[in-house]
Amino acid sequence: MSEETLDDIAATIAERASAAGRTVAVAESLTGGMVASALARAEGASAWFRGSIVAYSSEVKHDLLEVPAGPVVSEPAARTMARRVRELLGADLAVALTGSGGPDPQDGQPPGTVHMAATGEPGGEEVLRLDLEGEPAEICGSAAREALRLIAARLQAEQEDREVSAQVGAGRGGGAG
Repeated sequence: MSEETLDDIAATIAERASAAGRTVAVAESLTGGMVASALARAEGASAWFRGSIVAYSSEVKHDLLEVPAGPVVSEPAARTMARRVRELLGADLAVALTGSGGPDPQDGQPPGTVHMAATGEPGGEEVLRLDLEGEPAEICGSAAREALRLIAARLQAEQEDREVSAQVGAGRGGGAG
């Protein structure tokens, strides 16, 4: 079985974001715009994709996205990037990635170390650490795929919550009090 492409996952996001009326934004570092590019190609992106900030250099992360002083390949950096891009672009849901794509370590982290954060609705805030393997292009591709999967999963969870609420609401209408 072949692995889902970035465009396949982005198409799923397009369906779910459109159905939920949710907007999405991304802050990317090591992936250099790969996530945004896939989202922008998806159907109806102008209705639900707010945009992306590609903050490749540490200075841009610190200055524009207000990442605190210190290492940028870290959980706090990913969390701050997600919060700030959500605020700057006015999105319901934002995802951010920062990491060491290789071939050399960055901030003392080996190649393949990626921190990914999501914030907003649906789902609140979460930060994940990925330990990916491969050459730099493979690490970046895998990181982009995981970011898209995270967005799709968050939107799927919201859809499931709505369906459960509808079922519970439908069950309340017919009984005697």
